[in-house]
Parts: sequence; structure tokens; C-alpha cells
Amino acid sequence: MAESVRWGILATGGIAAAFTADLLEMADAEVVAVGSRTQESAKRFAERFGIPRAHGSWAELAADEDVDVVYVATPHSAHREAAGLCLEAGRAVLCEKPFTLNVREATELVGLARDRGRFLMEAMWTYCDPVVRRMVELVRDGAIGEVRAVQADFGLAGPFDPGHRLRDPAQGGGALLDLGVYPVSFAQLLLGEPDDVQARARLTPEGVDENTGILLGWDSGAVALLGCSLTADTPQTASVTGSAGRIEFPRGFFHPERFVLHRPGRDPEVFAAQSGARRFQHEAAEVMRALRAGETESPLVPLDGSLAVMRTLDAARERIGVRYPGER
Repeated sequence: MAESVRWGILATGGIAAAFTADLLEMADAEVVAVGSRTQESAKRFAERFGIPRAHGSWAELAADEDVDVVYVATPHSAHREAAGLCLEAGRAVLCEKPFTLNVREATELVGLARDRGRFLMEAMWTYCDPVVRRMVELVRDGAIGEVRAVQADFGLAGPFDPGHRLRDPAQGGGALLDLGVYPVSFAQLLLGEPDDVQARARLTPEGVDENTGILLGWDSGAVALLGCSLTADTPQTASVTGSAGRIEFPRGFFHPERFVLHRPGRDPEVFAAQSGARRFQHEAAEVMRALRAGETESPLVPLDGSLAVMRTLDAARERIGVRYPGER
């Protein structure tokens, strides 16, 4: 692969714009194409960011031979279709979180990528963040002993109108998939897939969850207390408590600037970000590293881990009674 990795952007919404802006500041990345459902939308996005080619369909972008990797930034209800098109056309794919609508779709995507020998990664930026990676190293080195409990929450105050995508079942609406994926992924980064999943939620009139609590349990005795909301501005903090100490993340635990390590008999230790890289650049850098190394999966965001998170989200949805149109 050439020194510069050539990116295509699939979709033109807010997350696509934020990712593209960060990508354009990376010297070893080049954004060469954008694709949307309409030519007009693709053209506007291309003009805004100085992108050479604007495609009026996802299939046209997927077929663009000058694209090394496609960033899929659609709502998650379309991830299976969009990422699948790109993989079938021979493109590597970075697919926004949550990976898909459910584990069935995620399994299909992973199978397709592995069958075709193509790179695929969920865009879980938290896993690629240097501050989070340092925390994982400390935990695995025994800095806080055996992990006993994880706490994390992510809630937005709203209100969101009934027509908003977060309340639309057809777009995979609800707090759990859009926001709850972060606390769940954080807990499973440390403890793996849980042995027990419990959840309770208040549902909207449309039938998606708007305020949800999740309790995960492991046979080791560890637990995770997690929350997500479309009706409350929660602290958005996280903590990891072990038998010999604890680690606390301030607001914004999913893209943190620092954390604090507390151990008995010692002063608190602050671990802060050393890099000036912007938030999306860490995951983009990991994709480009993997592509240059000829890898089809990232060790930081392994596909089996993404499948495990989707199984937990499916189990939580089953407990709270949320089902999306077309699900079997």
C-alpha cells in the first residue's frame, strides 16, 4: 500500500463531517471520495471538504477502485447494508458504532469480511484512545488487584422530538444502542462477555428505550452497573474498582483526557493524555496501521469483541422488550 491511505466517506451527516475534518489533518491520510444516497448531498459534502469525487450512491463509492478503506457513518440500521456493499466490492471498512442493529447482522458482516479476506473494524474510538489503553495496561498488570465492579453511564437530556432518529424504531432508535453501547463496551473491555444480563427501561410511545439501567454479572463475582438515557444529562463518568484500588474517569469517559488511580496508602495518581491527536484520529491511525501491516482485523477492536458486545445489547433489548422492524 502507498504511504498515504485513501479514504472514502459513506454518508454525509454530522458524524461523517466530524470524522472527515479530523482525517484531513492527518498527513498520511487522503480523503478521495464521498458517497451518499443522492448526488446533491454527496456534492455538497465534497465541496465542503475539498474531496475530489462525489458519488450519488453507496454502490458507486464501494466500486471506486481508488478507495482503500471506507468509513461507514450511516445510522446503525443501515450498517449491514452499507458495510456489506463495500466489503463485497473489495474495500476495507471502518463501521461506526454500534456495529449493527443486532448480532445476526454483525455475524453476517464478520463472516463476509473473513470470507473475502477484507479488513473490518467497528469504530469504537474508546478502545483506540491512548488514555484508555494505559488504563487497561494498569489493570492487566494488577495495579488495582482483581476487578470487582465497573460503573459507567451516558445520558443526554433531550428532549428529542418523536420524529428524531433516536426515537425511530426503523432507525434502531433508543438510548441503548446509540449511547449504552459505550458503557457496555467499556465494561467488556475489562471483563469480557458477561455471564448474566439484566436490564430495565422506560419505553417511548414509539417503542424504543429512553431511560435504561443494565446490570451485568460474571461468574467471577464481578458486576457492572451501567446506564443510558435520552431524558437525563447523566454524569457520563466511569469507574473500575478492584480488590486493591480503583480507577476513576471524569465526564467524557468514552474519549477521556485523564483518569485517576486510587490505591490505599498512596496519593492519587493522575494519568493524562500525552498526545495532541484529536479524538477520531486514534481510530483512523489504527485502521491505517493495520492496513499497512496487511492485517484484516485490529487487535485493539477485535471482531469477536464487537460480536460479544452485540450479544449483550441483544440480551438487554430482550429484557426490556425492544424489537425493531424486520427483526426475526
